[in-house]
Amino acid sequence: MTQPLQLETPRLTLRRWQKTDRAAFAAMNADPVVMQYFAAPMTREQSDEAIDRYLAAFDREGFSFFAAHLRDTGDFIGTIGLQTMRDVVPNLPQPAVEIGWRLTQSAQGKGFATEGAHTIVDFAFNQLGLSEVVAITAIPNQPSRRVMQKLGMTHHPELDFDHPRVPAGHQYQRHTLYSLRNRNPNEVQCSTPS
Repeated sequence: MTQPLQLETPRLTLRRWQKTDRAAFAAMNADPVVMQYFAAPMTREQSDEAIDRYLAAFDREGFSFFAAHLRDTGDFIGTIGLQTMRDVVPNLPQPAVEIGWRLTQSAQGKGFATEGAHTIVDFAFNQLGLSEVVAITAIPNQPSRRVMQKLGMTHHPELDFDHPRVPAGHQYQRHTLYSLRNRNPNEVQCSTPS
């Protein structure tokens, strides 16, 4: 399968990572406001490791998290995409593919996450042929949960779980899960592209 170098939305370009994205991604991940629902902000090393992981996933699976840029200015505003879940969620069939997003402070509250995520859902279902995508977040993270609702995802509170990479007792250790099934009758029943 040909891997897309980029996807377009009315306002965004979602593309594979380039060296020039690393500093902006690291600055976003070091911002305590952006990372308020995570265990802690990320170091530059952790941020670079994430990009390396995303690039490896593109090569291995044909999908991952994209760098998100504004089409009119080219400004970096965050990341939106897919990944095979790194952690096992109890009672969730594996492997599961997760959709997610993280945006800079200046890009939040403008509908970019929902706009980009709709394009990622289309990519997941109509190009990759995935049967389902899931999304997880810390239970108090209402902004992300609203995006999940706008995507038409179904909340599964019975699958709430303690995130294994969040320290025990942390206020955001408990996570919740939403899912969205592919309604296309011609869907391919697989978790990764053939």
